Amino acid sequence: MDKSKFAFGKKNYILIAVSVLIIITGFLLMTGPNCTNEVFEQDIFSVRRIKVAPVVCFIGFILMIVAIIIKPKDNDISEEEK
Repeated sequence: MDKSKFAFGKKNYILIAVSVLIIITGFLLMTGPNCTNEVFEQDIFSVRRIKVAPVVCFIGFILMIVAIIIKPKDNDISEEEK
């Protein structure tokens, strides 16, 4: 199979995988106990759920955009063809 026909290079796929893991980590940081009618959990207003987790997700989404935009180097493709 001709690798020059692929839209992304190896570096792109690695960055996409890393960004997906960062996004999943951000969503996992948002999880926690929920409130019911009988019990009010103060943890829903924690710094981890309100500030840290959205920033981690945002960094993951920005990295995903960068991973898509970066063009693979022509040197890598030409060396693999040899």
